Amino acid sequence: MSTADIKKNAEAKMAKSIESLKGDLHKIRTGRAHPGILDQVSVDYYGSMVPISQVANVTLLDARTISVQPWEKGMGAKIEKAIRESDLGLNPASQGDLIRVPMPPLTEERRRDLTKVVRNAGEDAKVAVRNLRRDANEQAKKLLKDKEIGEDDERRSLDEVQKLTDRVINEIDKLISAKEAEILAV
Repeated sequence: MSTADIKKNAEAKMAKSIESLKGDLHKIRTGRAHPGILDQVSVDYYGSMVPISQVANVTLLDARTISVQPWEKGMGAKIEKAIRESDLGLNPASQGDLIRVPMPPLTEERRRDLTKVVRNAGEDAKVAVRNLRRDANEQAKKLLKDKEIGEDDERRSLDEVQKLTDRVINEIDKLISAKEAEILAV
C-alpha cells in the first residue's frame, strides 16, 4: 500500500459519507411533498414487508400532495395503514384506487426541531469523516514505522489527507446550510 492508495481509499470512503448524509437529509421532510419521503415506509405484501414503491406507483399530484396508486386492488387499505402508522405524521386519504397523501404545513417549533435534526446528521457525518482521516493517518504512520516510506512522504500524505478532510467537511457544511434554509423558508 502506498500513500496514494491511502488517499484514494480515504477519498472514496468520505464520498460515501457524503452520499449517506445526502440520503439522510433527503428523508427529512420539509413542507413540500416529495415521493422519496415514503421510501422508508414498508407495507405487508403477502407476509413480507416491502417498500411502498414495490407495490404501488408513488408520484406527486402537486407541491403539497403525494399520490400512491396501488398495483393491486386489495393493497390500498394496507398501504394507507402503513403510511398512517409510520412516524412521518402523514394522514393519507383514499379516493377510489388512488391514495392522496397531503403534506401538513410545518409549525415554527417543528421547523426548529428539524434544523436540530439536520445539524446532528451533519455532525455525525463530520465525525465519520474525521474518523476516516484518523484511520488514513494511522496507515501512513504505520508505513513510516515499517520503513516503506520516508518522513517526507508521510508528512505529505498527512497534509493531503487533511486537505481532503477540510474539503469534505466544507461540503458537509454547505449541505447542512442548504437544508436548514430549505426548512426555514417553506
